[in-house]
Amino acid sequence: MKQDDIDYLAKHYSTMSAPDIAKALNCSLSAVYYRAGKMGLKKDKAFLSECGKKVSAHGAGTQFKKGQTPWNKGTGWSAGGRSIETRFKKGEMSGAAQRNYVPIGSFRITRDGALEQKTTDTPDLYPARRWRPVAHLVWERERGPIPGDHVVRFMPGMHTNKIEEITIDRLECISRAENMRRNTIHRYPLEVKNAIRAVKKLTKGISEHEQNNNRSA
Repeated sequence: MKQDDIDYLAKHYSTMSAPDIAKALNCSLSAVYYRAGKMGLKKDKAFLSECGKKVSAHGAGTQFKKGQTPWNKGTGWSAGGRSIETRFKKGEMSGAAQRNYVPIGSFRITRDGALEQKTTDTPDLYPARRWRPVAHLVWERERGPIPGDHVVRFMPGMHTNKIEEITIDRLECISRAENMRRNTIHRYPLEVKNAIRAVKKLTKGISEHEQNNNRSA
């Protein structure tokens, strides 16, 4: 912009619309906004308020009035033609969902090394919620529902992801508070902490290796 244009912009930007300024200066609207931004120019509050009133008045003229009946009330609509042939059917899958689908009853090992079983295909459940730890299923089968403030876990040194070894005598149901206390390694000396971290890292590596072998099998 020339200096005269910049002076005009500085004088009128606060109370004049950007399109009108662009027309007066014979430049693009983006050039007006860019230069105004560089100069730190702002619209006057009274100007913005008046613009808002005009927009509201224009919108009111196109709104439905109370008690007014839409022209298409009670009428159905169909795309017609052959569109019905390409619509998704209820429960139908495609793409990655179809390629990755496994039936109910299938097993998988999580990154944490836990064995899970798919228990439902309910579409409104998040995919991860369709799977449950086998340890939970075994406990509920043998002892009943798990209380809301408790968790089922393996007894110390009893963890396994082999289905034939996940038995009730290896499991315990404890409060979430107790579970959190046991999972806090900061109560141990430094050398024990390091050993726990090393074991977890090794367990994770073994789990990932087994998953990779299962995929390639």
